Amino acid sequence: MSITISQKVRKLRPSASIAAKQKVDELRAQGVKILDFCLGEPDFDTPSHIIEAAHQSMLSGDTHYTGSQGTPALRQAIAEKLARDNGVSVPASQIVVANGAKQLIFDIFAATLDPGDEVIIPAPYWVSYPDIVSLNGGEPKVVTCGPETGFKLTAEMLEGAITSRTRWLIINSPSNPTGAVYTREEWLSLIEVLKKHPHVAVMTDEIYEHITFGGVKNLSPMAVDPSIADRCVIVNGMSKAYAMTGWRIGYAVCPPDLAKAVVKLLGQSTTCACSFSQSAATVALNADQSCVDEMVTIYTKRRAAIVEGLNAATGITCTAPDAAFYVFPDVRALLGSKTVDGGVIEGDLDLVSYLLDEAHVALMDGTSYGLPGFLRLSFAASETVIAEGMDAIAKAVAKLQLADANENQEAAQ
Repeated sequence: MSITISQKVRKLRPSASIAAKQKVDELRAQGVKILDFCLGEPDFDTPSHIIEAAHQSMLSGDTHYTGSQGTPALRQAIAEKLARDNGVSVPASQIVVANGAKQLIFDIFAATLDPGDEVIIPAPYWVSYPDIVSLNGGEPKVVTCGPETGFKLTAEMLEGAITSRTRWLIINSPSNPTGAVYTREEWLSLIEVLKKHPHVAVMTDEIYEHITFGGVKNLSPMAVDPSIADRCVIVNGMSKAYAMTGWRIGYAVCPPDLAKAVVKLLGQSTTCACSFSQSAATVALNADQSCVDEMVTIYTKRRAAIVEGLNAATGITCTAPDAAFYVFPDVRALLGSKTVDGGVIEGDLDLVSYLLDEAHVALMDGTSYGLPGFLRLSFAASETVIAEGMDAIAKAVAKLQLADANENQEAAQ
């Protein structure tokens, strides 16, 4: 008898970003130079004082299990950070540490969803949200939020999506893939809807909170209106702000009963997060934050370069994001165009393949993020790579015969 794979895993889609990285790695192994804009992580090394903190922690014998909820020192540092940066006052007992923000999102849904429960997911969304919901027995309810609303959910959209089975609204602010950030006024309008539906909780994924531009500030709904704090969850982590993706430290702020439930799940799955990673994270949060500011200054220059480069290309329109290190350009004008060999760019997936083959530029399709007709590019790449990549994209799309031009030519004949 062979081992059979469960139906829920058979239905599970591979992570789009991981699949893209694998294809890039395969091409590079063949000797092809690829300009990679798929990266979902900082291209900086972890700051040296954080590395040294881990080193000293290991030398002192901090290489054993910790409590499943996270070390008291790290949870206290997180509580102080929340009060300092977010205007959120919670005891350390409501903070849970795990192996990255993704694990916490998974375990929170595992702890709260029963079969048929719905989770509202504004699109474009981070690629893993729908699959995490489905794996835990829930039903993703995707609400499309296009450029006309700044890629953000409105109160009217939220009201129209809520049913008696709705259990969660999950919002990624700042957003991957668009860099959109919800304002205080936008949060207040959403909160007014949530107040009418007390069975709906809200989870905010705030992993990009410190990477913002032009004075934009991220806000947590429980800080905007503390009266709904008992059904708010904040998920965050060390990966993006401190270039600590491989250290695998995420944290969540949960109501007391949910915190206990998540700790129970951690105790029966991964036991705890890495001990010396937790020590390093404690130092990162408590130390001077200039390292984060320095990275954001560099991202700001790259943001300007990639937006300018994309807007210079035929058929591509790109607005500057308020946060994160992604742009989400509109490429709908290129759909339906023809390549020099007669192929047709039917959708954004075709365009991604064309740019990889023609320009050796790797990027992500909007379809994977729930909004076809767009692309996602990361500017966690050097200014040299950005300049080369934008030039290669411009040359590749210039070779396309646009659909409108083609139709006009046929009409003239």
